[in-house]
Amino acid sequence: MHATVTRRQLLVRTASAAALAALGAGCQSAAARAARRPNVLVILSDDQGYGDLGCYGGTDLATPHVDGLASEGVRFTNYYSAGAECTPTRTAFLTGRYFHRVGGMECAIGTDNVGRYDDAIRLAEAHDLGLPASMPTLPRMLKDRGYATAGYGKWHLGYEPKFLPMHHGFDHFVGVLGGNCDYFHHAEVTGRKTLFEDDRPIEREAHMTDLITGEAVAFLERRRKAADADPFFLYVPYTAPHSPYQGPDDRRPELLSEEEWNKGDRAGYVRLVEHLDRGVGRILKTLEATGFADDTLVIFASDNGGNKKASNAPFSGHKSSLYEGGVHVPCIARWPGVLPAGRTCDQTCITMDLTASIAAAVGVPLGHYLPLDGIDILAHAAAGKPAVARNLFFRNRRGDRTWRAVRSGNLKYLSKTEGDAREEWFFDLAADPGETRDLLANRPDDARRLKALLAAWEREVRHTRGRA
Repeated sequence: MHATVTRRQLLVRTASAAALAALGAGCQSAAARAARRPNVLVILSDDQGYGDLGCYGGTDLATPHVDGLASEGVRFTNYYSAGAECTPTRTAFLTGRYFHRVGGMECAIGTDNVGRYDDAIRLAEAHDLGLPASMPTLPRMLKDRGYATAGYGKWHLGYEPKFLPMHHGFDHFVGVLGGNCDYFHHAEVTGRKTLFEDDRPIEREAHMTDLITGEAVAFLERRRKAADADPFFLYVPYTAPHSPYQGPDDRRPELLSEEEWNKGDRAGYVRLVEHLDRGVGRILKTLEATGFADDTLVIFASDNGGNKKASNAPFSGHKSSLYEGGVHVPCIARWPGVLPAGRTCDQTCITMDLTASIAAAVGVPLGHYLPLDGIDILAHAAAGKPAVARNLFFRNRRGDRTWRAVRSGNLKYLSKTEGDAREEWFFDLAADPGETRDLLANRPDDARRLKALLAAWEREVRHTRGRA
């Protein structure tokens, strides 16, 4: 049972009632416009920067297959990952809610199931660090609607058996449990093997990108041969282009050492991006060959901004920070007959909007399982409506460092606390998307308003998990 929404809580909803009305006015929902319940294919890249695709301005790499998705669908220019690291965004996508509501998921779960800030450390010590199976999730929601569900790639939502994908609505899973792995040996830097099929460890001989692609392709081919006509949800969270920077030709007999794990240069990173793009191409080609393409909603996005080997241009900052470069990432959606080809959408949007859009597309009322923190962004894009102002909120933690941010319209308040040190900034993103001119001293009233919104939101999303 959910508590009555207070006047204060109303201040911090992701969009005001007026904004939601503007988004919905005249928009026929994607679900109503589709001829049938669509198949859903979600491809998530790992640590890919905003400028690391040709269709987003990248010039030193070739990504023809993802670029082709953009030419056949909608490219979002103001899309934000919910978090600045892996675990938070994945939590937000699967639950459709700010990950802060779960508890312990505000930082990437560390190698070997390590908690990296006080709340996560407490849960890890209790063997309870991960996404609880009691939490309603998108795959479970779709499974309840008759969808076949599968996930191939990176999980990163808990190592303990009770947190594995099979407990969250997936019929089949093959992938790694943690945040990264040696691309050939499928082990973490500690040597721990984390490649699983469903609930058991397995061994495979393949570059991790090829392994993920191969499983997705095999799933589509099995669906073509299936006797039933149930739609499917296929979740493909690649590990690329996350470190270590091992391209398909970089195999060596031994596991990389800890010193080698994060070494590499832009060229190595680009090789991973380009191989990822080839994998996406194989999946899309199979989607066509199996006859599913016209009835499939395809979404491609990055889980957070890139690190210093990536390109987050034109934004500043990198992964793990809440500067734009840490969370302002690429997102593309293709849905033949529903989303216009070649459209650009400038509406501010966030990870949870993808969840809400998929729910709407398959005919599940928003909030049927839990109130979602997103909107149907695909309906807005399909109708070609102008952008409206929204409030988006962010908080990421690691150690004693906490980043906080709120974007309200084109204004952004940003702060970082680390130990006893505190810094804060205020930006007008319309005039300064690179966040080079701090306006905190010039616009104190606007800064106070955004800080109040942020503080009220933090109170609203405060979780009680594992607390006395």
